[in-house]
Amino acid sequence: QVQLVESGGGLVQAGSSLRLSCAASGRTFSSSDMAWFRQAPGKEREFVASIRPTGRNTYYAEVTDSVKGRFTISRDSTKNTMYLQMSILKPEDTAVYYCAAERVAYGVGSPKRYEYHYWGQGTQVTVSS
Repeated sequence: QVQLVESGGGLVQAGSSLRLSCAASGRTFSSSDMAWFRQAPGKEREFVASIRPTGRNTYYAEVTDSVKGRFTISRDSTKNTMYLQMSILKPEDTAVYYCAAERVAYGVGSPKRYEYHYWGQGTQVTVSS
């Protein structure tokens, strides 16, 4: 049974840092794209960052108040684990953060939920002002 398990979320103050982890089991994802998405209350799940199998190519959401420059995605294929280092956190970063693996579709624009096959249950990140 394939599982993705996120950890590392919590309640922090604005300006703090957190490191999220996504541990995969049941199969290896060393040849698969992996990604982080997030979903704030009342909003759709949105793309945060993705990483190619080698780990050398990474992509970040490019919208207003982007995470680029504050978040860093990485992976350790030997541990079948992906990470999201988040710094200078803002209240608007508050959301449930989900990891995703194995991209099966390529739409237009930022990656969408349907483009990834496997999903974790999410970890809550709450940033207080």
